[in-house]
Amino acid sequence: MKLEQITLLAVFILAGCNHRPVPPPPMDTLSDSYPQNLIFLIGDGMGLSQISAAIYSQDDKNLFSAFPVIGLQKTYSGSDLVTDSGASATAMACGVKTYNNAIGVDMDTLPRQSILERAALEGLATGVIATSSIVHATPACFFAHHWMRVEYEAIALDLVDSDVDFFIGGGLKFFSRREDDRDLVYELEQKGFLIKNYFDEELSYSLVNPSKKFGYFTSDNRPLPAIQGRDYLPQATRMGLNYLAKKSERGFFLMVEGSQIDWTCHSNQGNQLLAELEDFNQTIREVLKFYEKHPNTLIIVTADHETGGLAINPGSTFRQLDLQFTTNGHTATMVPVFAIGPGAQYFSGIYENTDLNKRLLMAMGWQE
Repeated sequence: MKLEQITLLAVFILAGCNHRPVPPPPMDTLSDSYPQNLIFLIGDGMGLSQISAAIYSQDDKNLFSAFPVIGLQKTYSGSDLVTDSGASATAMACGVKTYNNAIGVDMDTLPRQSILERAALEGLATGVIATSSIVHATPACFFAHHWMRVEYEAIALDLVDSDVDFFIGGGLKFFSRREDDRDLVYELEQKGFLIKNYFDEELSYSLVNPSKKFGYFTSDNRPLPAIQGRDYLPQATRMGLNYLAKKSERGFFLMVEGSQIDWTCHSNQGNQLLAELEDFNQTIREVLKFYEKHPNTLIIVTADHETGGLAINPGSTFRQLDLQFTTNGHTATMVPVFAIGPGAQYFSGIYENTDLNKRLLMAMGWQE
């Protein structure tokens, strides 16, 4: 090998070993105002193949093309190249790499402030919506701090003590039928919440008063999949946006997770995946409708990781896709980040999932 070839190879190796984050681009002088509202949508397990499947199966009615800025985030955790939802959501929410199964804590199990908690300190109203249990890994990382993701009852206690103003998701049993016999529904009500659940009344019947906090449990544990009729995510998002916009004059932070995209990929069910992607697409539609009337809103759509190693195989046609999976677990592939609104220019390029958090702070004008 020639000397110049060896030198060039060494440069590439050293560049690959440099894990320092690349600084984001400067603020566009045409968009130098900070957003008032921040909406963070997570399609759990939604990699580029899942997004491609959504676009090809919906005759280009999918809304990902509405976002002018696209980036890629690296999803590996502090303990593994292939992350889990706890570590990846902690990275995005709190800005630190951590071990798989962690919830809002670093590698030493020390609590780290989440973007939701920072938003509350800045005077913003806050909300969390999911199609999983509300104490499941991804939503939990925005309001809880625990060494292990399966500590659902402990995570429920953190929700009671959190700064969350509005939540919708499953998991009623972790609040009402606990091993310690505490009634967390009652405790939430004592802290100013109006609490409703799927058994008492439908979500569409619930009247939300911004003078009170609001929580709605959509199931006792896990909500139904979309293919079996679960359709509350777009409605819950619309309700949350209207509520939070009235809750605080300073603005709001809302995290919405399409949780079961991940579950369908774990089970390698292509048809169920497409139903979950359509549900998530309708949720994006609600968010973009809000953006049209409130352009002082920054919207981020991304995933915590890819699940299933999905491929769209030869022989596929539009609306007739041959979807095949290479695994029933997660993969280490990078996942897209879509952005629109003031500060969207921060989110182009390739970066760590922890840098996504740092760029959110910069876009909002908040110092680390």
